[in-house]
This record gives sequence, structure tokens and C-alpha cells, in this order.
Amino acid sequence: MARTVPLESFQEHFGNLVELSSEALGGQVLDFSDEFFSPASDLLKVPPPISKKGQFGPNGALFDGWETRRHNPNHDWVIIRLGPPSGTIVGLDIDTGHFSGNEGPAASVMACFMQEGTPTSNSEHWQEILPISPLGPASRHLFLLADEYTKKPFTHVKLLMHPDGGIGRFRVYGNVVPLFPEPQVAFDLAHSFNGGRCVAVSDQHYGVGANLLLSGRGKDMGDGWETKRSRKPGHTDWVIVKLGAPGYLDWTEIDTAHFLGNFPESVDLYATQYDNEIPPADAEWELILPRTKTGPHRQHCLQLQQLSHPVTHVRMTIYPDGGVKRLRLIGRRAVDGVKSEPSQVPQEASTSVNGTTGASTASNKPLPNTKFPTIPALPLTPEAFAAYGHVIQAYPNPHHVPKGTKVVSANFGSALKFNHLSPITALPHPTDANAVQAPNFSVYHCTPTQELGGPSKAKFEVRVLEKHEYSSQSFIPLGGGSDRYLVIVALPGQDGQPDLQTLRAFTASSSQGFTYAPNVWHHPMIALDRTTDFACITNETGDAKVDCEILEYGKTVMLVEQP
Repeated sequence: MARTVPLESFQEHFGNLVELSSEALGGQVLDFSDEFFSPASDLLKVPPPISKKGQFGPNGALFDGWETRRHNPNHDWVIIRLGPPSGTIVGLDIDTGHFSGNEGPAASVMACFMQEGTPTSNSEHWQEILPISPLGPASRHLFLLADEYTKKPFTHVKLLMHPDGGIGRFRVYGNVVPLFPEPQVAFDLAHSFNGGRCVAVSDQHYGVGANLLLSGRGKDMGDGWETKRSRKPGHTDWVIVKLGAPGYLDWTEIDTAHFLGNFPESVDLYATQYDNEIPPADAEWELILPRTKTGPHRQHCLQLQQLSHPVTHVRMTIYPDGGVKRLRLIGRRAVDGVKSEPSQVPQEASTSVNGTTGASTASNKPLPNTKFPTIPALPLTPEAFAAYGHVIQAYPNPHHVPKGTKVVSANFGSALKFNHLSPITALPHPTDANAVQAPNFSVYHCTPTQELGGPSKAKFEVRVLEKHEYSSQSFIPLGGGSDRYLVIVALPGQDGQPDLQTLRAFTASSSQGFTYAPNVWHHPMIALDRTTDFACITNETGDAKVDCEILEYGKTVMLVEQP
């Protein structure tokens, strides 16, 4: 039998469960017996019901909830499709909202599993999970289900109101039953539909941590995670996500959509492996993303440092506070009996590749001969590219620019000017006093590669890298459209050679240019979709040995693929 739970115990029993019926997860009312006064779809709204006292429509007084006609001889009902593909149901929250005197006096709930089609009200698939239970006016009623029902997957629920009246909200709590792809297929291990859950959070004053794992980019700041402003030096906020399955993580997307003046200054990610729901206080966390600056209303796609073992939990720390809309953790699950190796070479040492924390210390050890390491080509953003140079682009909204960028009106108000997006740097040669540099403004006419350019998502082989030790080098595509090109970069190691642990790949659009900082190793330009012209600005002495150092490996050292 189901048992009731006092409202003050909600967090204890429901705090770490998923609201399977919420419209935010795709929950949907499919059918109903009656909604004469108020629509059944109101049952699945995210905010609590509000009072509409004194407001009237053509059918009578207005209420925020589901309200049916009077004098039903039997019961009213509504059929709901849960948001995730399926889920186990642990508890129910039946809220009569602001219905007082016209509330539904009792309710029961049925559920069924039906992946295809829609069950009818009298379908034989229904089974009762909550017997008829009394409801009171204007109050929430929490029920924990019997254990026999919490182990079964369900796709639909039917709420029955005995005999008629109004219910403000109906929330079904439980756990997602994910449908996993094959072990070698990368997917979002943190997404709520894939079993990811927010299990601990430092603060959620304006928006709850569970919002991080929802679909899409949301509609406003209200459907993200946002903490209150901190006033203490050294303050940070954090959230811990339990992955839907143990896995190897390749890259992350940290989305600050709609957070324009309250995005975090920076973030970092740590991972661990524990069977516990919440890792213990003394858990050992390993760095997978060094502290990285963030920007406003931006999808930050960042490659992760891979570990040699699968992980179960990820902790995101934001410095010092702020709001994040979504957190995606892309990787492959680890399955017993199926060896799912990391796609990249495991990190040998701590490396700053995406952020603000100094030079690389990773060693250049030989790559394995049995399998080429693979990295993803992620979208080019100023924050992700910061360790290698600068991104040159305009922004449709001046509030979306990187912090510190000065935007002014120009051309008598017909244009916006984005200032100082990238420096043009010339460094003195330390041993050749006669190496005088002069700017060279040139154009590269680049034909597309057959790799990575089509729907087959072929992998691009990295066999050569070059660098301009004493000069920056800027590339700006000429022409518009949506043509893409590939940027591959690496930081120099302690010996000056490319540190392959810091090799990163970015997919840029023809509306973006960029600048390599001096001494950054990079691959020659790679057009993907069609022949593209690039304006190039660099400083040269005229001595090829001074101006450009080329390293040809004579073999493939890395593979680049589109996620």
C-alpha cells in the first residue's frame, strides 16, 4: 500500500528524484474526460499554482489547475505521457492548489508501459499504483508507493479524480529508465533522459541544480541553475551530477544561455568513481577540466582531460557564483564484459589547455601503436581558444561579447564596432639582431579537404604541425554563408616541441576569424565545405627558417572527428 508523507519531509523522500511528468521534461497530457473550467495541461506546469481569485472567464471563476464540471456520477480522468522514454515511479504529489470548496475530494492513480501508441481510458494495460485516497482543500498531498511498483518501468499515468472538481498540480517522481546506445557510441551521460541526476548542490536560490540536465536551451534564466550573490572572498558554488551510467568522458558543453550579467567568472570540473548516491566527504576527485573562463549566453564546448578509468560522478564548481543553463557531459559508457577504452591518450600530468592557469606540464610520451588517439572538433569560442590565441567575430547582441570588450556605435549609428578583439604581436629574435620583421597582409586560397566535410564524419589525420615563434598570425575568412573550417592547435612543451596532450581541434564558421598567439603549434588551414579565401596578417623577416618552423611527423599522431 502507498503511504502518505508529511510536506516537511519532501526533500528527504523526493529531493533526489526526477519529476517524470513535468512539461520541462516533455510530459504531456494526451487525453481527458473533461476540462470545462480549467485545462488539464495546467497539471504539468513547472511553477506552483497561483491564485486567480476574483478573475472570471466565459465559463466561470478562473483557477490555475485542472477543473471539471459538477455532478459527475463516477469520476473524471486525465492521461499523461511521461517525459522520459520510461521511468520507475517512487512517489506522487497531488496538489489541490487554490481549490477550496471545489477541490477534488479524492484521487487515485494508474500506470502502464506502452512505448508505441496511446492507451485509452479503459485500456487493459492500466494497473492501479495509488488506490482512492482522500484529498483536502488547497493543500499538497505526498504519497510514497509500495515497493512492488517502484521497480517497474512505466510510460503513462492516469490520474482519476473522484468524482469531480479541481486539482492544481500533479507531479510524478521517480527515476528514469534510460535506453543506452552501444558502448562505443558517444552520448550525454548527464542528461536526465539518460539517467543523469543532480544529487548535491551548494546553493539554488534562483534556480535548481536539476535544471542543468534538461533538454534544449530553455526560455529564460528561470529554467537554469542560479545561486545567490556571494560576498565572501574565495567563495565558490558547486553541483554534483551522478551520471546515468559509469563511463569515459570526452568533452563537455557548459551553456550560459540567457545569463548575460550573472554568468560565472569561471568553472572547473572534477570526476570520481563511487557506488554511493552521493560521494563521501573524503572522496578523491580528479581534475578533468581546469578552471576556465566563461562568457555570456554562450555554449562553451570544451575537451576534457580523460582518465584511464570510468567515472560515475562529476562536480562542477563555479567561481564565485552565478548561473549556468545546461551541463552536457559527452562520453561513452563502460559496460561489464565490453571494453570501452578512452578515445584519447590518458593525461600524464596536469595541463592548462582551456583556461587561465599557466603553462602545460604534461610530458610528450610516445603514443601507442595499436590505436590512434582521437579528439573531437568542437565549436570555436573565445573562452575555449583562450590558451592558444583570440577569436575575431561580431556578436548580434552586444551583451554577448566577452567581458571587457568595448563595443561602440559607428558609421553614424549604422554599425557596432567591437574593439581590440585580437593583438598583432611581433617578438624580437633573441639571437639574430638583423631579423627585422615587417607585416605581411596576404590571402590564402584554401581548397576543402575530403575529410570531415560530409555526413560520413570521416576522421582527419594530423601528420604535420607548424608554428611562428616570433609572431602572431591572424586568419579572417572572406565571404559570408555557413561554410566551415577546421582549426587544430597545440601548446609547446618544455622542450619547445608540440605537447600532444594539449592538442585541440575547433570547428569555425565563415563568420569567425582568429589569431594564433606566437609560438603556438598549429595545423595548416583546413577548409571543410568549399574553397575559401582567408585574409592573413603576420609579421615576417623574409627568412623562412625564422618565420615558420614546420614539423612533419611522417605518421599520424592524432585523429580529429566531429562529435
